[in-house]
This record gives sequence, C-alpha cells and structure tokens, in this order.
Amino acid sequence: MDCYITETGSFLPGNAINNEDISKYIGTLEGESEIKEKILRMNGIKQRYYALDRHQGPTHEVYDLAALAVKDCLDNCKNKESIGYLSTGTTNAPLVAPGLASILHARLAEMGILKESIEINSNSGICTSAAQSIINACRVVRLGEQSSALSVGVDQPSDILKSTSIDVPSDRDSYPEDIKNSKWFMSVFLRFMLSDGAGAFLIEDKPAPDRMSFQVNWTHSKSFAHEAPLCMKLESRSLLLSQDVNVLNQYMSQYSRKSVISAMEANNDQLGSYRIVLPHLSSYFFRRMMLKIIRELCSDSEETVDHWTNLETVGNTGAASIYLMLNEYIESHELNGGDKILLFVPESGQFNFVIISLTVVR
Repeated sequence: MDCYITETGSFLPGNAINNEDISKYIGTLEGESEIKEKILRMNGIKQRYYALDRHQGPTHEVYDLAALAVKDCLDNCKNKESIGYLSTGTTNAPLVAPGLASILHARLAEMGILKESIEINSNSGICTSAAQSIINACRVVRLGEQSSALSVGVDQPSDILKSTSIDVPSDRDSYPEDIKNSKWFMSVFLRFMLSDGAGAFLIEDKPAPDRMSFQVNWTHSKSFAHEAPLCMKLESRSLLLSQDVNVLNQYMSQYSRKSVISAMEANNDQLGSYRIVLPHLSSYFFRRMMLKIIRELCSDSEETVDHWTNLETVGNTGAASIYLMLNEYIESHELNGGDKILLFVPESGQFNFVIISLTVVR
C-alpha cells in the first residue's frame, strides 16, 4: 500500500535571535569567547530560535513546541479523527519516562486534537530520532494498520545548554596546543550550534484531493555503530551534551557516502533523477562534503542535483530539522507533479543515517 505526506507544519519559538544576541538568552561561560566567533563562522548560522526569555526562563516546554507544530500541521485538516498513530522523536525531554508521544497525546487532547485512544511510538536518539518516527509512521500506514498517522520531531537544547543549567568539565587548560581535544570544548561549542524548534507531518494512505502531497517512494535507515566509535552523547544524570569533533571529522564523510550509495542501490534508484536534496547539515562545514557526494553520484547525469537548507536562518534544530526544512521548502519553492525530493538525515551519535525518497503528487 502507498503512503503520502499530505500536510506539514512547524513551530519556532519567539523571534529570531541574531548571533550578537545569543548570550542574552543562554548566558555566558568563562573562556568561551575564545571559540565563539570561530564556531559561528564555521557553522554559517546567522540566526536561531530559543524557547527562553532574556532571564533564561523557559517560554515553552518541549511538549509545547511539539503540540504547536502539530496544531500548525492539522489546522486545515478535515479528518483529524482518522489519525490512529502518533510517532515522535527527540533528543531530550523533561521526563525520562513516559515517552514523548504519551505526554504529547495528552497535551493534544487538551487542545481538542487526538481526543481518542490511539497507538503511540516514542523514538529517542539524536538527529535521526524523529526521522525514524517518520519511517515508523509510514510503515503503519503502508501495512494498512492505520489510514493516517502523525509524525513529530522536536528538540529544545537551549534548556540544557544555557549557562544556568550546563556544568562543563574544567579540563580546558590541560590542552593548550589543541583545545578541541578537551571535554570542555566538546560541550561548550555546541552552545553555538544548536537551537529549538518542532515540526510535524500527516501521513495518509491516499494523496490529498485538494492540495499537493508527497508520495513516500522508499525509506532507508542504517546504523554504522558496529564500525564506528561513540561520537555524540547526552548523559542521563548530568544532562551534559557533548560531541567529539575529531571522531566526527574522521567518520562522517565516509558513512554519509556509504549510506547514500546503499540507499540508491537497495531501491534501484539514481540520485540524478531528483529535483532537490534536503540535507540535515549541522554546520556549513559539511557542505563541501555533501556537494562532493552529490557530484560523484550524479556523474552519469547531465546535471548535478541541487541541494537546499534553511540552516542559516533557522539554526540547527536537531531532530526537528528535516521537518522544518521540508515545510519551509514547499512554502518557498514552486514544485511540479513528478518532482523527486530526497531527505537526508545523518546522525553523529554513533553514526546512524535515515534517507527518505519523496515524489510530488498534485
């Protein structure tokens, strides 16, 4: 059975925050000014969103962000009652248990959405957690278990990266030659990389009769944790988020390439047949890597496939990124029936990748 993304929605908290104003919301840490400008130049992000006020107080919980993205997705939906499956993904939520989907279901019911008993699915992880929730929702619809499902991705890293919450290691002075090797750097630099947001997709067994839909051609999810070391982690006790950039630089390129090649081969597809690639990029540092892979895999095509990202204006919203990207892309670009779109979501946790192929249906 086929399945289609028939609605998309998003929510970004507050107003866009320029790089000059970051510290007004997440505060400052001793020594971080030494790396701040370099990190911002490298990642290419010009603005981002925080669910914080200027006193580091929360304006929303992660559940609020997710619920408001769902509301945006379903505002024009006439058959909300048919939704029988809620699939979610995030990196961190205030409650370790129950899962995000359970709390979100309750919040949505309070809003008059999803008021009936439904099946739920909560995915944990880093960037691919919510991409996997798309795959799970698609599988349920394709199997005919539900005629429609809701998939949600949300992240709120500001809550654990703000200066009043984060407790960074104090080994900075032990690495005078290369501070990137310090545990201090592995946590502090992420304060200038990550931001808050949420997105949602409605996935149904038929295309929408009155608007553009996206047929899900195939999905591809692969972990390389059996070959690669741990790179990015969130410790459950301290809530300290860290990423080893040396491991990241060593492994990300080769596994990105390997995952795209394996996806195309497994589905007898060609990258050159796509209108656009929407890649989740944590930083523009990886743009050259992405372009190299695209050029290589399009070497037999007349033209190289283009790519698009809203990283510069939205920031790196982690698990929510691919939802926010597709939602903005279809609002700002003209698409024709038959156009193919490739969603590419890499995760550096221990190198997991999700790739989803879409075709525009009018």
